[in-house]
Amino acid sequence: MTFNASRTLPPYFDSLEVGVLLHHPETGAVLDANHRLEEMYGYTTSTLQNLSVEAYSANTYSHSDEEMRARINEAANGHPQSFRWRIKRSDGELIWVKIHLSQIELGDSTPVLGEVRNVSAYTATSRRVNLLSRIIRHNLRNDVTVLDGYAEAIEAATDDDDVEEYARTIRSKATDLGGLNESVREIEHATIESSDKGRIRRASEAVSDVVAPISAAHPEATIDLEEETAMWVESQDALGHAVSHAVENAIVHAEDEPSVRVAIDESPNTGRLEIRIEDACPAIPQMELDAIDELSENTATSHGSGVGLFVMKWCIESLGGELKIVRNRPRGNVVHFYLPPKEPP
Repeated sequence: MTFNASRTLPPYFDSLEVGVLLHHPETGAVLDANHRLEEMYGYTTSTLQNLSVEAYSANTYSHSDEEMRARINEAANGHPQSFRWRIKRSDGELIWVKIHLSQIELGDSTPVLGEVRNVSAYTATSRRVNLLSRIIRHNLRNDVTVLDGYAEAIEAATDDDDVEEYARTIRSKATDLGGLNESVREIEHATIESSDKGRIRRASEAVSDVVAPISAAHPEATIDLEEETAMWVESQDALGHAVSHAVENAIVHAEDEPSVRVAIDESPNTGRLEIRIEDACPAIPQMELDAIDELSENTATSHGSGVGLFVMKWCIESLGGELKIVRNRPRGNVVHFYLPPKEPP
Protein backbone atom coordinates (compact mmCIF):
# COMPACT_ATOMS: atom_id res chain seq x y z
CA MET A 1 0.00 0.00 0.00
CA THR A 2 1.34 3.41 -0.93
CA PHE A 3 1.61 5.63 2.12
CA ASN A 4 -0.47 8.80 1.98
CA ALA A 5 2.16 11.45 2.78
CA SER A 6 -0.44 14.21 2.96
CA ARG A 7 -2.07 12.67 6.01
CA THR A 8 -2.70 15.26 8.75
CA LEU A 9 -3.57 15.19 12.42
CA PRO A 10 -7.23 15.39 13.43
CA PRO A 11 -8.15 18.92 14.63
CA TYR A 12 -8.64 17.88 18.27
CA PHE A 13 -4.88 17.29 18.61
CA ASP A 14 -4.48 21.08 18.72
CA SER A 15 -6.26 21.15 22.09
CA LEU A 16 -3.70 18.87 23.73
CA GLU A 17 -1.09 20.17 26.17
CA VAL A 18 1.47 17.69 24.86
CA GLY A 19 3.37 18.34 21.63
CA VAL A 20 2.51 15.96 18.79
CA LEU A 21 4.42 15.21 15.59
CA LEU A 22 3.29 12.97 12.75
CA HIS A 23 6.15 11.23 10.91
CA HIS A 24 6.39 9.32 7.65
CA PRO A 25 7.12 5.74 8.77
CA GLU A 26 9.88 5.19 6.19
CA THR A 27 11.59 8.53 5.57
CA GLY A 28 10.93 10.01 9.02
CA ALA A 29 9.78 13.27 7.44
CA VAL A 30 7.44 15.51 9.43
CA LEU A 31 3.92 15.24 8.04
CA ASP A 32 2.10 17.38 10.57
CA ALA A 33 2.37 18.91 14.06
CA ASN A 34 -0.06 20.37 16.56
CA HIS A 35 -0.02 23.90 18.00
CA ARG A 36 1.69 22.86 21.24
CA LEU A 37 4.61 21.36 19.30
CA GLU A 38 4.96 24.54 17.23
CA GLU A 39 5.10 26.61 20.44
CA MET A 40 7.63 24.24 22.01
CA TYR A 41 10.03 24.18 19.04
CA GLY A 42 9.36 27.72 17.85
CA TYR A 43 8.78 26.61 14.24
CA THR A 44 5.65 26.37 12.14
CA THR A 45 4.63 23.00 10.80
CA SER A 46 5.45 24.01 7.24
CA THR A 47 8.97 25.02 8.33
CA LEU A 48 9.53 21.74 10.19
CA GLN A 49 8.47 19.83 7.09
CA ASN A 50 11.40 21.37 5.23
CA LEU A 51 14.05 21.10 7.96
CA SER A 52 16.33 18.20 8.76
CA VAL A 53 16.28 16.94 12.35
CA GLU A 54 19.85 18.15 12.77
CA ALA A 55 18.74 21.69 11.92
CA TYR A 56 16.68 21.92 15.11
CA SER A 57 18.89 19.73 17.32
CA ALA A 58 21.62 21.02 19.65
CA ASN A 59 25.00 21.12 17.91
CA THR A 60 26.86 19.98 21.04
CA TYR A 61 25.04 16.62 21.14
CA SER A 62 25.50 13.72 18.76
CA HIS A 63 21.95 13.83 17.43
CA SER A 64 21.55 12.95 13.78
CA ASP A 65 18.93 12.47 11.09
CA GLU A 66 20.00 8.82 10.84
CA GLU A 67 19.39 8.16 14.54
CA MET A 68 15.94 9.75 14.49
CA ARG A 69 14.97 7.95 11.28
CA ALA A 70 16.12 4.63 12.76
CA ARG A 71 13.95 5.21 15.83
CA ILE A 72 10.96 6.15 13.67
CA ASN A 73 11.46 3.01 11.56
CA GLU A 74 11.59 0.87 14.73
CA ALA A 75 8.34 2.43 15.97
CA ALA A 76 6.75 1.82 12.55
CA ASN A 77 7.69 -1.85 12.87
CA GLY A 78 5.83 -2.19 16.16
CA HIS A 79 8.62 -1.31 18.60
CA PRO A 80 7.68 1.92 20.45
CA GLN A 81 10.58 4.21 21.31
CA SER A 82 11.05 6.51 24.34
CA PHE A 83 14.09 8.75 24.59
CA ARG A 84 15.35 12.26 25.32
CA TRP A 85 16.52 14.75 22.74
CA ARG A 86 18.19 18.15 22.97
CA ILE A 87 16.21 20.58 20.80
CA LYS A 88 17.44 23.93 19.52
CA ARG A 89 14.46 26.24 19.21
CA SER A 90 14.13 28.78 16.42
CA ASP A 91 15.36 31.52 18.80
CA GLY A 92 18.47 29.51 19.70
CA GLU A 93 17.27 28.38 23.14
CA LEU A 94 18.17 24.78 23.98
CA ILE A 95 15.54 22.61 25.65
CA TRP A 96 15.35 18.96 26.69
CA VAL A 97 12.36 17.01 25.40
CA LYS A 98 11.17 13.47 26.01
CA ILE A 99 9.83 11.82 22.87
CA HIS A 100 7.64 8.73 22.64
CA LEU A 101 7.20 7.25 19.16
CA SER A 102 4.51 4.71 18.28
CA GLN A 103 2.57 3.58 15.26
CA ILE A 104 -0.93 4.97 14.78
CA GLU A 105 -3.73 4.23 12.34
CA LEU A 106 -5.13 7.23 10.47
CA GLY A 107 -7.63 6.16 7.85
CA ASP A 108 -5.86 3.91 5.36
CA SER A 109 -2.32 4.73 6.55
CA THR A 110 -0.13 4.00 9.56
CA PRO A 111 2.20 6.93 10.26
CA VAL A 112 4.34 7.24 13.38
CA LEU A 113 3.03 9.49 16.14
CA GLY A 114 5.53 11.37 18.28
CA GLU A 115 4.43 12.62 21.71
CA VAL A 116 6.81 15.36 22.86
CA ARG A 117 7.10 16.81 26.37
CA ASN A 118 9.38 19.60 27.54
CA VAL A 119 11.41 18.12 30.41
CA SER A 120 14.04 20.86 30.67
CA ALA A 121 13.16 21.83 34.25
CA TYR A 122 13.08 18.22 35.41
CA THR A 123 16.36 17.38 33.67
CA ALA A 124 18.16 20.43 35.07
CA THR A 125 16.90 19.74 38.60
CA SER A 126 17.76 16.06 38.35
CA ARG A 127 21.30 16.82 37.23
CA ARG A 128 21.85 19.34 40.02
CA VAL A 129 20.52 16.90 42.61
CA ASN A 130 22.73 14.12 41.27
CA LEU A 131 25.79 16.38 41.30
CA LEU A 132 25.03 17.56 44.84
CA SER A 133 24.48 13.96 45.92
CA ARG A 134 27.83 12.86 44.50
CA ILE A 135 29.63 15.74 46.22
CA ILE A 136 27.95 15.01 49.56
CA ARG A 137 28.60 11.28 49.31
CA HIS A 138 32.26 11.79 48.39
CA ASN A 139 32.93 14.30 51.17
CA LEU A 140 30.92 12.34 53.72
CA ARG A 141 32.75 9.12 52.92
CA ASN A 142 36.17 10.78 53.26
CA ASP A 143 35.28 12.63 56.46
CA VAL A 144 33.82 9.49 58.05
CA THR A 145 37.03 7.60 57.27
CA VAL A 146 39.14 10.32 58.89
CA LEU A 147 36.82 10.53 61.91
CA ASP A 148 36.87 6.78 62.45
CA GLY A 149 40.66 6.66 62.09
CA TYR A 150 41.29 9.36 64.70
CA ALA A 151 38.79 7.79 67.11
CA GLU A 152 40.49 4.40 66.72
CA ALA A 153 43.88 6.00 67.43
CA ILE A 154 42.54 7.74 70.55
CA GLU A 155 40.98 4.49 71.80
CA ALA A 156 44.28 2.64 71.35
CA ALA A 157 46.46 5.36 72.92
CA THR A 158 44.53 6.04 76.12
CA ASP A 159 44.27 4.14 79.39
CA ASP A 160 41.39 6.29 80.59
CA ASP A 161 38.15 4.30 80.62
CA ASP A 162 36.02 7.40 80.00
CA VAL A 163 38.13 8.47 77.03
CA GLU A 164 37.92 4.95 75.60
CA GLU A 165 34.15 5.07 75.91
CA TYR A 166 34.04 8.49 74.19
CA ALA A 167 36.20 7.11 71.36
CA ARG A 168 33.95 4.08 70.94
CA THR A 169 30.92 6.37 70.78
CA ILE A 170 32.60 8.46 68.08
CA ARG A 171 33.39 5.32 66.08
CA SER A 172 29.81 4.12 66.46
CA LYS A 173 28.47 7.42 65.15
CA ALA A 174 30.98 7.31 62.29
CA THR A 175 29.60 3.89 61.37
CA ASP A 176 26.08 5.32 61.42
CA LEU A 177 27.17 8.14 59.10
CA GLY A 178 28.71 5.60 56.77
CA GLY A 179 25.36 3.83 56.66
CA LEU A 180 23.66 7.14 55.88
CA ASN A 181 26.01 7.57 52.94
CA GLU A 182 24.92 4.20 51.58
CA SER A 183 21.25 5.09 52.11
CA VAL A 184 21.71 8.27 50.06
CA ARG A 185 23.18 6.16 47.25
CA GLU A 186 20.27 3.72 47.36
CA ILE A 187 17.68 6.53 47.32
CA GLU A 188 19.44 8.20 44.40
CA HIS A 189 19.56 4.91 42.51
CA ALA A 190 15.88 4.20 43.14
CA THR A 191 14.61 7.65 42.15
CA ILE A 192 16.61 8.10 38.95
CA GLU A 193 14.28 7.66 36.00
CA SER A 194 15.23 4.51 34.13
CA SER A 195 13.80 2.44 31.32
CA ASP A 196 15.69 -0.65 32.48
CA LYS A 197 13.47 -3.56 33.36
CA GLY A 198 14.35 -6.16 35.93
CA ARG A 199 14.09 -9.91 35.51
CA ILE A 200 10.75 -11.54 36.33
CA ARG A 201 11.36 -13.89 39.24
CA ARG A 202 9.40 -15.83 41.79
CA ALA A 203 9.02 -13.36 44.66
CA SER A 204 10.10 -15.84 47.31
CA GLU A 205 13.37 -16.49 45.46
CA ALA A 206 14.10 -12.80 44.96
CA VAL A 207 13.47 -12.08 48.65
CA SER A 208 15.44 -15.13 49.74
CA ASP A 209 18.50 -13.82 47.89
CA VAL A 210 18.27 -10.64 49.98
CA VAL A 211 17.58 -12.35 53.30
CA ALA A 212 20.30 -15.03 53.06
CA PRO A 213 23.36 -12.74 53.47
CA ILE A 214 21.61 -10.81 56.26
CA SER A 215 20.95 -14.06 58.10
CA ALA A 216 24.59 -15.08 57.69
CA ALA A 217 25.77 -11.73 59.05
CA HIS A 218 23.43 -12.00 62.08
CA PRO A 219 23.58 -15.60 63.37
CA GLU A 220 21.89 -14.45 66.57
CA ALA A 221 18.72 -13.59 64.61
CA THR A 222 15.93 -15.92 63.57
CA ILE A 223 14.57 -15.03 60.13
CA ASP A 224 11.65 -17.09 58.82
CA LEU A 225 10.69 -16.74 55.15
CA GLU A 226 7.27 -18.13 54.25
CA GLU A 227 5.66 -18.29 50.83
CA GLU A 228 1.92 -18.28 51.50
CA THR A 229 1.06 -17.74 47.84
CA ALA A 230 3.34 -18.18 44.84
CA MET A 231 3.78 -14.73 43.27
CA TRP A 232 6.12 -13.27 40.66
CA VAL A 233 7.78 -9.85 40.71
CA GLU A 234 10.03 -7.65 38.61
CA SER A 235 13.31 -8.05 40.47
CA GLN A 236 15.34 -4.83 40.59
CA ASP A 237 17.95 -3.46 42.97
CA ALA A 238 15.30 -1.19 44.50
CA LEU A 239 13.37 -4.23 45.74
CA GLY A 240 16.50 -5.61 47.38
CA HIS A 241 17.27 -2.28 49.06
CA ALA A 242 13.74 -2.05 50.50
CA VAL A 243 13.63 -5.61 51.84
CA SER A 244 17.17 -5.34 53.21
CA HIS A 245 16.38 -2.18 55.19
CA ALA A 246 13.16 -3.65 56.60
CA VAL A 247 14.82 -6.87 57.77
CA GLU A 248 17.97 -5.22 59.12
CA ASN A 249 15.91 -2.60 61.00
CA ALA A 250 13.96 -5.43 62.63
CA ILE A 251 17.21 -7.07 63.75
CA VAL A 252 19.18 -4.08 65.03
CA HIS A 253 16.24 -2.60 66.98
CA ALA A 254 15.29 -5.84 68.72
CA GLU A 255 15.66 -5.71 72.50
CA ASP A 256 15.84 -9.50 72.94
CA GLU A 257 16.95 -12.19 70.51
CA PRO A 258 15.91 -10.84 67.09
CA SER A 259 13.06 -12.68 65.42
CA VAL A 260 11.78 -11.65 62.01
CA ARG A 261 9.05 -13.20 59.87
CA VAL A 262 8.94 -12.46 56.15
CA ALA A 263 5.79 -13.57 54.30
CA ILE A 264 5.04 -13.62 50.57
CA ASP A 265 1.35 -13.49 49.77
CA GLU A 266 -1.32 -12.12 47.46
CA SER A 267 -3.18 -9.09 48.79
CA PRO A 268 -6.79 -10.21 49.30
CA ASN A 269 -8.16 -6.78 48.40
CA THR A 270 -6.19 -5.85 45.28
CA GLY A 271 -4.47 -9.01 44.05
CA ARG A 272 -1.09 -7.31 44.31
CA LEU A 273 2.03 -9.00 45.59
CA GLU A 274 2.31 -8.42 49.34
CA ILE A 275 5.62 -8.79 51.16
CA ARG A 276 5.19 -8.59 54.95
CA ILE A 277 8.08 -8.14 57.36
CA GLU A 278 6.98 -8.70 60.98
CA ASP A 279 9.09 -8.04 64.07
CA ALA A 280 8.75 -7.88 67.86
CA CYS A 281 10.66 -4.61 68.25
CA PRO A 282 9.44 -1.53 70.10
CA ALA A 283 6.88 0.28 67.98
CA ILE A 284 8.34 2.72 65.48
CA PRO A 285 7.63 6.23 66.83
CA GLN A 286 4.65 7.90 65.20
CA MET A 287 6.79 10.92 64.30
CA GLU A 288 8.92 8.63 62.11
CA LEU A 289 5.83 7.35 60.32
CA ASP A 290 4.55 10.91 59.92
CA ALA A 291 7.91 11.96 58.45
CA ILE A 292 7.59 9.64 55.45
CA ASP A 293 4.14 11.01 54.67
CA GLU A 294 4.60 13.54 51.86
CA LEU A 295 1.73 15.60 53.26
CA SER A 296 3.31 15.87 56.69
CA GLU A 297 5.25 18.98 57.66
CA ASN A 298 7.13 17.09 60.36
CA THR A 299 10.21 15.71 58.61
CA ALA A 300 12.47 15.08 61.59
CA THR A 301 13.98 11.61 61.87
CA SER A 302 15.08 10.95 65.42
CA HIS A 303 14.66 7.18 65.43
CA GLY A 304 17.46 5.03 64.05
CA SER A 305 15.18 3.64 61.35
CA GLY A 306 14.23 7.08 60.02
CA VAL A 307 16.39 7.15 56.90
CA GLY A 308 15.70 3.48 56.29
CA LEU A 309 11.98 4.22 56.12
CA PHE A 310 12.59 6.76 53.35
CA VAL A 311 14.73 4.25 51.46
CA MET A 312 11.95 1.67 51.71
CA LYS A 313 9.27 4.13 50.62
CA TRP A 314 11.07 5.54 47.61
CA CYS A 315 12.44 2.20 46.47
CA ILE A 316 9.03 0.55 46.56
CA GLU A 317 7.30 3.52 44.92
CA SER A 318 9.92 3.53 42.15
CA LEU A 319 8.65 0.02 41.30
CA GLY A 320 5.03 1.18 41.14
CA GLY A 321 4.30 -0.14 44.60
CA GLU A 322 3.17 1.11 47.98
CA LEU A 323 4.53 1.02 51.53
CA LYS A 324 2.33 0.55 54.60
CA ILE A 325 3.58 0.24 58.19
CA VAL A 326 1.37 -1.00 61.03
CA ARG A 327 2.38 -0.76 64.68
CA ASN A 328 1.23 -3.79 66.65
CA ARG A 329 0.15 -3.65 70.28
CA PRO A 330 1.67 -4.08 72.79
CA ARG A 331 4.81 -4.18 70.64
CA GLY A 332 6.07 -5.05 67.19
CA ASN A 333 5.78 -3.63 63.69
CA VAL A 334 4.55 -4.99 60.38
CA VAL A 335 6.00 -3.54 57.19
CA HIS A 336 3.84 -4.18 54.11
CA PHE A 337 5.22 -3.84 50.58
CA TYR A 338 2.51 -3.93 47.90
CA LEU A 339 3.85 -4.44 44.37
CA PRO A 340 2.38 -5.06 40.91
CA PRO A 341 2.18 -8.82 40.32
CA LYS A 342 3.81 -10.26 37.21
CA GLU A 343 2.97 -13.28 35.11
CA PRO A 344 5.35 -16.23 35.47
CA PRO A 345 7.99 -16.17 32.70
